[in-house]
Amino acid sequence: MSNLNEQFGDIYDQYIEKIYRFVYLKVDSQETAEDITSKVFLKGWEAYQVGAENIKNPSAFLYQIARNSVIDYYREKGRTKVVSTEVYPQIVQPGKDLQEKAIISADFAAVKSAIQGLKKDYQDIILLHYVDDVPVAEIAKTLNKPAGTVRVMLHRGLKDLKKIIEEA
Repeated sequence: MSNLNEQFGDIYDQYIEKIYRFVYLKVDSQETAEDITSKVFLKGWEAYQVGAENIKNPSAFLYQIARNSVIDYYREKGRTKVVSTEVYPQIVQPGKDLQEKAIISADFAAVKSAIQGLKKDYQDIILLHYVDDVPVAEIAKTLNKPAGTVRVMLHRGLKDLKKIIEEA
């Protein structure tokens, strides 16, 4: 059992920030993102305990749990996505001056709002690829789609994102 603890601890250390960032960009608050991220790793640990040998790709496994958890969150709440940027200034690097922080925060708010205006699958692909640097092949495994389809969706999602930003 100790070996499983250590293995999952390494997985946790490797993916906690990426999963949190992925969830945070899809929900309405930092607290919600923290709660969902905790649930993702709890579900991941429970599954890992009973079938670690069946989990060939921990990244795809955790992102799939995260995607489903965000879907469940919105399904349970029965509401639309609300963009909250009040906590973003905490993420900005502490060495930046106040004006630069304000500009970055405003840019972040615009991009986050635009991303949430995309189709859900486009959101996932753009966040995974450009925010978390997940390769297209791994995204394809996570979403159970061919890599070519993911590339096309990535291209279309970026095109739609650009249009949303230009219209804002």
